[in-house]
Amino acid sequence: MINRKSNSRLRSKTKIRKKTFGTAEKPRLTVYRSLNNMYAQLIDDAQGVTLASASSLNKEIETELKDSKGKVSKSKLVGSLLAKKASEKNIVEVIFDRNGYRYHGRVKSLAEGAREGGLKF
Repeated sequence: MINRKSNSRLRSKTKIRKKTFGTAEKPRLTVYRSLNNMYAQLIDDAQGVTLASASSLNKEIETELKDSKGKVSKSKLVGSLLAKKASEKNIVEVIFDRNGYRYHGRVKSLAEGAREGGLKF
């Protein structure tokens, strides 16, 4: 049984995905928010390949995550890590896919971290 809140998120997600399409030059930055963790991927929809990914479970930012307090600040670190991985692959511009979530809180924080890291969207 799907509750009303997740059902409306899924409807919003399908509307967003109809409009967004990532390429190798300008991939789609998609966000997934679980109860405790945050995940982000850069996806080339033309090839069907994930170019880069980052999450709050990555070992690379483990020490910074322990120092930060709260899920919003952890999301910002995930965004900056993804931006760093994207710059290593010479990716500057992306298309932001909020995956049906409201642009608020952790999703907004991840986007701000990615922008501070050098991604443009």
